[in-house]
Amino acid sequence: MELEIVRLNQGDDALVMRVAEDGFDEPVRPDRLAAYLREPGHFMIVAVADGVVIGQCAAVIHRHPDKVSELYIDEVGVSPAFLRQGIATKMLDAMFELGRELGCREAWVGTEPDNIAARAVYEARKEPHGAAEEFVMYVFEYPLCPAGQRGV
Repeated sequence: MELEIVRLNQGDDALVMRVAEDGFDEPVRPDRLAAYLREPGHFMIVAVADGVVIGQCAAVIHRHPDKVSELYIDEVGVSPAFLRQGIATKMLDAMFELGRELGCREAWVGTEPDNIAARAVYEARKEPHGAAEEFVMYVFEYPLCPAGQRGV
């Protein structure tokens, strides 16, 4: 298998129409992919083998008025058939380099506590300049209701 790590740009939509099973959480919609790639500060790197996308890494530049810009890595996924081959690490390295090129001073990623495979990848990459921190994340679905009211 010859692996290629590719940064997607506008117009690269067709490359992501051949995706290995479970490379993304859900099927890729061309309109959503085009909108994502069109948005400034949104980046996607994919791993391609034999013309098929077998992994993906999506990130956003998060800019602050009072802190350094950071690269928020929103998603890292590799098709189960290709796990434990270093593909996630290669995509992360490519994304970290892109963040450096764009002036980010740090990058961060989160995962579920029970996602052992993801945590192993991130733990291996944290030295010498990274650290694991505990945090709590809240997810709010739209439409949001005013405080004290329940949605239907």
